[in-house]
Amino acid sequence: MTRPEAGRRDRLRAAAAAGGLDAVLVTDLLNVRYLTGFTGSNGALLLRTDGGDLFGTDGRYTTQAGTQVPDVELLVDRATMPALARAARTGGATRLGFESHVVTVDELHGLERLLGEGGAAVELVSIRRAVEALRAVKDEGEIEALRRACAVADAALAELAAEGALRPGRTELQVGRELDARMLALGAEAPSFETIVAAGANSAIPHHRPDSTELTEGDFLKLDFGATVDGYHSDMTRTLVLGHAADWQREVYELVAASQAAGRAALAVGAEVTAVDAAARDVIVAAGHGEHFTHGLGHGVGLEIHEAPGISALGAGTLAAGMAVTVEPGVYLPGHGGVRIEDTLIVTDDEPELLTLTSKELLVL
Repeated sequence: MTRPEAGRRDRLRAAAAAGGLDAVLVTDLLNVRYLTGFTGSNGALLLRTDGGDLFGTDGRYTTQAGTQVPDVELLVDRATMPALARAARTGGATRLGFESHVVTVDELHGLERLLGEGGAAVELVSIRRAVEALRAVKDEGEIEALRRACAVADAALAELAAEGALRPGRTELQVGRELDARMLALGAEAPSFETIVAAGANSAIPHHRPDSTELTEGDFLKLDFGATVDGYHSDMTRTLVLGHAADWQREVYELVAASQAAGRAALAVGAEVTAVDAAARDVIVAAGHGEHFTHGLGHGVGLEIHEAPGISALGAGTLAAGMAVTVEPGVYLPGHGGVRIEDTLIVTDDEPELLTLTSKELLVL
């Protein structure tokens, strides 16, 4: 059975050939994982446009590489990147692609020296973020991993709410640590990122780091969190009220909910990311709160918590079927409180598939 990584390498191979490259040196570890399945801390891939790829790692990972990368020839060398570059030159490559956003200046100078020693020099050509562009569209295996990651986060929040863990008197740190622990107990490898728990006035800070602030009756409580499963990240934000909800809280919540619904409805194959952002943002602007929505509408999720595409007024490009994205508008009123509602969804040829299934009705605990 052909591994999905082989098909991904073939897509990169086709792009490299179209760009006149003889080979590509992939050194970003997440991109290496995407193309090979390798999860160790030292690995790189030499992808040749005529086939005969090489996977490089050091002696610590020989056994792991044999299990995770059974379909690519192995080269064992502690200095993985120079060893693969040397192999590219020995194999006759004259134009070698590399990830310019990953390779340091010192590493680049080292490659230039290595590839320029004796005979005709090998030209180094940036492939920019070619692998990340491939990663933006998920295959079915990746989507299933995202479904499981979202299900873990949904279940963790449901358990905490049912057990009364989200109550006045507890601190943000206590809630965040318990939410993380619950996700781990439910099968997550790790939280997707540092869990955000923001109570009261702290909920008006988009990326507040939880501290010793105690939850108080009448507070907004904003929870932004996710689980990592098989390397893939989920991302969800829910905002609730502790005790009685004031009229202003319901008004702000309903506004953000309407904005978020508009953003979800705008997710369609071929939609400009700027238009998706505008669909949600215009709802908030029309209500006079444009200055209180201070970030982009969403982002791609996958092997990284933030990856392509970026959905914002400054974004570029269009949506394609198979993209996994968030929609997360917010209204933040400094000194009072804020609301963000966020889902992870898959763009499809029909309606987007919603992966984060926790209710978005205003929950008053």
